[in-house]
Amino acid sequence: MSALYPSLEDLKVDQAMQAQARATPRMPALPAQVAATSQPSGLYPNLAELESYMGLSLSSQEVQQNLPRIPEADNTAAPGPSPGQVVAPVTGNSVGARRAEIKPGVREIHLCKDERGKTGLRLRAIDKGLFVQLVQANTPASLVGLRFGDQILQIDGCDCAGWSTDKAHRVVKRASAERIVMVVRDRPFQRTVTVHKDGKGHIGFVIKKGKVVSVVKGSSAARNGLLTHHCVCEVNGQNVIGLKDKAILEILAMAGSTVTLTIIPTVIYEHMVRKLSPALLQHTMDHSVPDV
Repeated sequence: MSALYPSLEDLKVDQAMQAQARATPRMPALPAQVAATSQPSGLYPNLAELESYMGLSLSSQEVQQNLPRIPEADNTAAPGPSPGQVVAPVTGNSVGARRAEIKPGVREIHLCKDERGKTGLRLRAIDKGLFVQLVQANTPASLVGLRFGDQILQIDGCDCAGWSTDKAHRVVKRASAERIVMVVRDRPFQRTVTVHKDGKGHIGFVIKKGKVVSVVKGSSAARNGLLTHHCVCEVNGQNVIGLKDKAILEILAMAGSTVTLTIIPTVIYEHMVRKLSPALLQHTMDHSVPDV
């Protein structure tokens, strides 16, 4: 049976705990106006308490007001973004962004051969993966929406990991003319950057032989993460690989005030196009504007 009174040891423990509690600093009380207007507090403070107590600005309206803005353009200059518009918003309203979208996950396509037994597709093995090296214009490969840089994961149910370029072409050559089933991942080496032209129609970068060699400080290209040592693959979803710089600049000039660029690191691009002549890329690659 326990004693009627606590033992000396119990008293010592209790006194030690009380002393520790007195020494522990307490959290400062919330301001009186917050305590008076807030709901009964739970485990975590509510939004009003955080804003007043911690000085945080958490409302969507204030966040939008503090985003970087494009300076107002001269009305006599070339068309540009409207005054006060947020820098390069990627929205569903941009046709170019929808054309250039790199979708997550994988998809299945059904490819056939033309009357000559050709698909219009060239493949390239890189890092034990299989990638689309070339899509010829007006061929079955272009009609099913294959693009430069797409990764081929399966052909007719067989995993392509570890295949050589030669093996991939042999498999496609032996495949049925009526139906080749491929599992594809959208362009894993590439990314998109959406930018705005300034009042003079400039985006803020310089290209040489299709490669970004300079980015203008403070430009939309710089603010939205365009990098040098990258090749431009697409402008608003339109393939520009192999085109002369003059032709790419003409496409950029006609692209509207909001432009989505698809880029790839130069070192990877050079692996992708190895053994392809510049003339083949310029005259054979599918440069048509894709459907949305």
